[in-house]
Amino acid sequence: MRRRPGLTSSRRRVLAAGAMAAAVALTLTACGGGGSSAPNAAPTDTVLKLSFLQDIGQPPDPDIYYAGQGLMLTTNTYEGLLQFKAGTEKPVLEPLLATSWTASPDNRVFSFELRQGVTFHDGTPFTAAAIKASFDRRLAVNQGPAYMVADVATVTTDGDYRATITLAEPNSAFLDYLASPYGPRMMSPTALAQHAGSDHAQTYLQTHDVGTGPYTLSDAQVGSRYALKAYPGYWGKKPYFTDVELPVLTDTSAQQLQFKNGQVAAITHDLPSSAVESYSKNTGFTSYSLPTMMSGNIYVNPNKGMFTDVTTRRALQQAIDVESLVKQTYFGRGTVAKQVYPPNMIDPQLALQTVRHDPAPLTKVAAGLPSDQKNITVGYDSSNPDYQLVANLVSTQLASMGITAKVQGYPSSEVYGWVGTKGKDAPELFASSAWPDAPSPYTWGHITYDPDGGLNYLGCSSPETTSALTEGKRTGSSEAFSTAAARALETGCWLNFVDINDFIVAQSWLKGVEKAHVVTNPTALRLAELTVG
Repeated sequence: MRRRPGLTSSRRRVLAAGAMAAAVALTLTACGGGGSSAPNAAPTDTVLKLSFLQDIGQPPDPDIYYAGQGLMLTTNTYEGLLQFKAGTEKPVLEPLLATSWTASPDNRVFSFELRQGVTFHDGTPFTAAAIKASFDRRLAVNQGPAYMVADVATVTTDGDYRATITLAEPNSAFLDYLASPYGPRMMSPTALAQHAGSDHAQTYLQTHDVGTGPYTLSDAQVGSRYALKAYPGYWGKKPYFTDVELPVLTDTSAQQLQFKNGQVAAITHDLPSSAVESYSKNTGFTSYSLPTMMSGNIYVNPNKGMFTDVTTRRALQQAIDVESLVKQTYFGRGTVAKQVYPPNMIDPQLALQTVRHDPAPLTKVAAGLPSDQKNITVGYDSSNPDYQLVANLVSTQLASMGITAKVQGYPSSEVYGWVGTKGKDAPELFASSAWPDAPSPYTWGHITYDPDGGLNYLGCSSPETTSALTEGKRTGSSEAFSTAAARALETGCWLNFVDINDFIVAQSWLKGVEKAHVVTNPTALRLAELTVG
């Protein structure tokens, strides 16, 4: 078997265990001998059937969509100037609608040569004029990902296929923004004008798309069904599957039943840990544990009770038995985090998270507290059942140190509502996972550690962290980002406890899964890479 460069150690481990690996040159299987199901037959009609677990939550409009599983729609119907290469452990920039690019040394001026022969799904030719129109529309809609183009000062064109973007201030992360799954996508200026209405075409793009991708959105029924159809005028490789069906299933049991019966070709997201362990031993299917930039964190509220004291927060970091949490929760799709940042983001020698497990300091603190101050709440993201398990395990660990912890789930809408409130309605501890908008450490550091960060749920920050992040944004210095991580860790407000892989289970006939997976795009696949074999 030929091994591809850049494979993670976890991938190599599953390769060694995979009974089916010899027949799959470019995929890595985790199938073992723990169970079996008769393989289901491949479809003969070039229709690929996948599924969503619950609705995607927002319209498949790339200027609005800011969550997870709906990336399957937005990244297959729209394209940006750049993208990240598929099938790699680290994010690697590569051309998409731009064929080449340059960046000035001060990270302010970016020039692009554009691909010719591309058309939008309404037939409009793609030219340089689409760049400013797409950026303007993103700013006008002004939803979560709008910040990525907020610093664009000018977009100048030189003919139809050259463009230069100038920023108001240096930003070493700008090219990462352009390639991000949440980055600005190119949209047909003709279609945007034709369907603008009174909301910049937001109503139209709830059920249509105006991109250049290999697929076009053919159906969008909230809470019921989404569908894609191959675009016959696509400039690149033509997809094998002409249609992709994506029904919305209401629970993971229904999803797994349809998969087992062959009605669904793969489950790409949100399998509970118990199912992961089962599928990884089942020789009737092919399972994949693929690298992402997703991590799981314990957030500590610095505005409540015993954790207002920084020494106690740092004692808590030491008290949590991370090895045990990961072993009992992730079953091979996660490893103990060694860095403050998410995995695959920064040199492994930098931003190290050196926290030695020792429950003694927190036990001593708890022993000195009055009984009415030893009760806390451990919250978790209720959309992910694994975090209930994490919260329960943390609660058990704290009990052995004399702290009584109540476990409580919180929906995402409530969690995002804590941002900007200094965590006054939030629990003392909160467990959740996330991934960065773009693979730059500035992006992650800003949204998590800065006072105005969108994932700074519990209102913790430090001037030293923000100063180092600002320096990294300007220069791109890895050392500055490493300093920012060290200062953030010293606050005691965060503990990155696990680096998480995407676990995907597929029918054995579905080929190209690894080639369709991108480290920056969790839960999604590039559908044009999938085939039958």
